[in-house]
Amino acid sequence: MAYHSDSSSSMVRLNIGGRKFCTTLDTLTQREPDSMLAAMFSGRHTICQESEKGHIFVDRDGKHFRHILNWLRDGVIPPLKDSEYAQLLREAEYYQLLGLVDGIKCALSKRKEDEELGTELTRIDIIKCIQSDRVRFRGINLSGLDLSKLDLSFVDFSYACLKTVFFSRANLQCAKFRGRCEFTGANLRGAVLAGANLQSANLQDACLIGCSFCGADLRSAHLQTADLTNANLEGANLEGANLKGAKLTNANLKGANLQRAYLRHVNLRDTVSHITTANQLGFVIAYSSILNYVDSVKHRRGNF
Repeated sequence: MAYHSDSSSSMVRLNIGGRKFCTTLDTLTQREPDSMLAAMFSGRHTICQESEKGHIFVDRDGKHFRHILNWLRDGVIPPLKDSEYAQLLREAEYYQLLGLVDGIKCALSKRKEDEELGTELTRIDIIKCIQSDRVRFRGINLSGLDLSKLDLSFVDFSYACLKTVFFSRANLQCAKFRGRCEFTGANLRGAVLAGANLQSANLQDACLIGCSFCGADLRSAHLQTADLTNANLEGANLEGANLKGAKLTNANLKGANLQRAYLRHVNLRDTVSHITTANQLGFVIAYSSILNYVDSVKHRRGNF
């Protein structure tokens, strides 16, 4: 049915993916008159209205729709995490709210600039420092720096902030990252971290494709949703590490210690051959769900 109203300030009830909202026709149409929302309530289009309470149903995720309504009311961009901005941006683009789209992009750009201004050293500073015999960057904010392809072996990064740092193909052998170093969103593709101390480090959402962690200390490390595709974890100590949702395609887990590790939503199909070898060398998986999976593979193959 087409939507008609006698008053521009009349109440409109919305059901966005199961979440209920109340607003006015003015709010939906005035700030962004060329948007999809404004067009929906122009009276020119047929919309789905529930028969009982009169809610108008829109088949979208309603999680961030309150931010959309607040934008339409006040024109204010909400302070959100980057991941939430990405979700809100997707909804703003769907509803064709061009002002909100521009506002979100500006907020993200300003945040990136602020992070860069907050960085205490530059790539050139780092290169000068690593020429000395003993290098320490303890507790320093290095967020967003490009440290790719540098020889940073044995460097002490303990307590440093390494968010979104670009470590691609860097040599970080035996480097120290104590004190829950913050690697959120960092890119370590192809980096060498053999023997590195990463105990309790936060590597959530980091790109670890092709990394070498041979013999690394990753006890209690936070590796949720990290991409460890083709990573070499041979002999690594992952005791108590959180690997929920991590990607381990073609990862080498030979001889690794996963005792008490959290492996929910981890697909081990492409690492089974390595797990077989690792079991003979003391490889430990503490969670019954993973053990059940290995048992099922054992039953199917009949040659474990």
